[in-house]
Amino acid sequence: MPHVAPRLVPSQNIRLYASLSMMAFLWGGTFVAGRLVSAEMPPLVAAMARFGLAALLLLWLVRKEEGGLPRLTWRQSGLMALLGLSGVCLYNLFFFAALAEMPASRTALFVAFNPIAVALIGALTAQRLLPIDQTAGICVALIGAVIVISGGDIAGLLIDVGAGFGRGELFMLAAVGSWVGYTLLGRTALGSISPLAATTWAALFGFVFLAMGLLIAGPTQPLQLPTLTCTLAILYLAIGGTVVPFVWFYLGVRELGPERTAVFTNLVPVFGVGLGAAILHEPLEAAMLAGGALVIAGVFLTNRK
Repeated sequence: MPHVAPRLVPSQNIRLYASLSMMAFLWGGTFVAGRLVSAEMPPLVAAMARFGLAALLLLWLVRKEEGGLPRLTWRQSGLMALLGLSGVCLYNLFFFAALAEMPASRTALFVAFNPIAVALIGALTAQRLLPIDQTAGICVALIGAVIVISGGDIAGLLIDVGAGFGRGELFMLAAVGSWVGYTLLGRTALGSISPLAATTWAALFGFVFLAMGLLIAGPTQPLQLPTLTCTLAILYLAIGGTVVPFVWFYLGVRELGPERTAVFTNLVPVFGVGLGAAILHEPLEAAMLAGGALVIAGVFLTNRK
């Protein structure tokens, strides 16, 4: 029987918005953790470690919450394989490869373009226009995210990225394209399967693709036992960066749609800057606060009734 999403009441909306905000908070930490891991592991090995552990945890969780994974039809199997290829295998290969080539701030800049890319490609494929308030909200959130990432010097950041456009930037463009595919395909996949089951199947298929890639390519450098720092970073990427936020993301895609859910990812750099100021005592400038306010306003505008 197809999975029918219930209509959300206001209290459920609030819980969902809180979950998607926490999703952005958890993903804000993946840039730091990914940077630590990429310093010790090749991208393919790092992605395998992340999603191998995440797949095990998801299997345990889906068994506990839903009694196990549902059997898939051939069509569902194809969709889950595409989800694993786009959102797990390709996205993470490009993500880790980019982090090995460029600073985390530049990586975050490209991630900030995810929501508008989802909106544009989704509108083209569906041959429809987004409501004007959703379009405005996505644009406002994007501007706010760029202000946060650049510390208020948008022109300087864009000139710097343009002047130094290289392998890392190309990897991040490919990562954005992979995530757009994962997001839009999820809307179709979630018509007959729960967000938790879809995330688990995607992680399993993605891990298989990553393992096949490692077998074909072979290790690019001698493998060594990870340090304690690297091990903790992988644990964070698997649990805080995958299991919890991926399920919440697909819950949002099912209930709100891809565009309204994707705009929450613009909160990622806001939380990243806030965590840096709170934990690492990094400077917090007025422009960053203003940019954060714009992101929050954009998220609200996109999701208001």
